Amino acid sequence: MASPVMQFQILSKNPEKSAEFYTQVFGWKIDADNAMGYRMIDTGAGRGIGGGIWPSPPEGHSFVQLFIEVDDVAAHVAKIAAKGGKTIIPPQKLPDGDELAIVHDNEGIPLGLYRPPAKRGGKK
Repeated sequence: MASPVMQFQILSKNPEKSAEFYTQVFGWKIDADNAMGYRMIDTGAGRGIGGGIWPSPPEGHSFVQLFIEVDDVAAHVAKIAAKGGKTIIPPQKLPDGDELAIVHDNEGIPLGLYRPPAKRGGKK
């Protein structure tokens, strides 16, 4: 399976203020009507990748992160560890059935690994 970049995520110390900023500057629409209150971004462009805004942890920084879709999150976490990367958030299932992990690559760059719920069990 190819592993495309599927989403960007803005981690912000003040997600509500960030949502307001991007809405006002770029006209993006923000929707947090989901099980985790995740602020999904619709750029309205009809192209490019989607995104979201999530609170940065108190000890963390604000930054932008990419999410790469994989068919097996745990297997890719193991591959990343074998190549010098680190696990920040181990593989876990989210309330809507998605699975993700957050890792650092071998240069310390954070990225997310993502598997949508429809792909579990080898189904698309």
